[in-house]
Amino acid sequence: MNNDFIKYQAQTSPYPLGMEVSHAIGSYIYDTNNKKYLDFVAGVSACTLGHQHPRVNQAIKDQLDKYSHVMVYGEYSQSPAVEYCKLMASLLPAPLDKTYLVNSGTEAIEGSLKLARRVTGRSQLISCHNAYHGNTMGSMSVMGFEERKQAFRPLIPDVEFITFNNEADLEKITSKTAGILLETIQGGAGFIEPQNDFLKKVRARCTEVGAMMILDEIQPGFGRTGTLFGFQNYDIVPDIVAMGKGMGGGMPVGAFTASSAMMDLLTENPKLGHITTFGGHPVIAAACLATLKEITETNLMQQALEKEKLFRSLLVHPLIQEVRGKGLMLAAMTADASITNEVILKCQDRGLILFWLLFEGCAIRITPPLTISNEEIREGCSIMLTVMDEVMASLKKQD
Repeated sequence: MNNDFIKYQAQTSPYPLGMEVSHAIGSYIYDTNNKKYLDFVAGVSACTLGHQHPRVNQAIKDQLDKYSHVMVYGEYSQSPAVEYCKLMASLLPAPLDKTYLVNSGTEAIEGSLKLARRVTGRSQLISCHNAYHGNTMGSMSVMGFEERKQAFRPLIPDVEFITFNNEADLEKITSKTAGILLETIQGGAGFIEPQNDFLKKVRARCTEVGAMMILDEIQPGFGRTGTLFGFQNYDIVPDIVAMGKGMGGGMPVGAFTASSAMMDLLTENPKLGHITTFGGHPVIAAACLATLKEITETNLMQQALEKEKLFRSLLVHPLIQEVRGKGLMLAAMTADASITNEVILKCQDRGLILFWLLFEGCAIRITPPLTISNEEIREGCSIMLTVMDEVMASLKKQD
């Protein structure tokens, strides 16, 4: 591991993986020893089209030759951002027709929470236990995992928590509620899908009491679950959609989308209801536009569901209790976090990148690029199963 990486760059944990990256292309990342690693994580769901996708790279280069940052967000008309927002409006159901471009998923959440309060004039926010929506102060306030946020209190007041898929908890959504924020599929909690029309029941309750339904699509979004956004699998339309990660084909970006009538409230009383210097950055927006066109003009979304079937057919092993998730947002569940740790670390040694989920220690994250080939899926699953055989043999010896 590079000592300067530890000495000069702030770390997120005491044990970074520390791979020294040389280059990356397609489904592979190469280290400085030219060892290649098959990428089953895609930058934690961010590299939707893999690494160095030619369409995205070309869009970035073309835009760099025209102009980069010229003005803070929302003042000048810059064609990559305008074209992106127009295309997004054509792909989303009514009334979701106006998009605010920001810098990250957590900023998209911040903007969404502010918008819900602005629209309703209410203060209460509701989220779910074991929810993760980002790590800035507002997003942390609606994180449903006390261990990760207790050191930073006090946070935003008037936040309540419910249990995902618990219909009885929906009574907590009342006329005092500005908005309820849900991950369409819970990510950090273990790739938990909504059950028994849970999202429809949330939608009905929000409509009944005048609360905003906000869906966090930062992980499920951009084709990963077989539709452009995860909520399109469940026959509902939220009031606000927050997005990020896979939106930029590996570039840093986020956005939130709502109706024009709602979004226009951020322009006055007060003015600058949300403001960001680099949101809508033309180079980033060009990458986003190329990514969105590639996803929607090809059969990558349909392929995501076929590739899910292939993963499920291959990932059969005594150490795998179940495979959760949808499309290419999958988690292989083991019986114990120690098993998960050993499998992930040994797979990296063998040239396969897997990763953890935030709050569910038994989960092995499998979120490869949508462009991953069937042959690459078989290659990676073969490494996983070989490693699991070794781990299981080691466990039997310990017994």
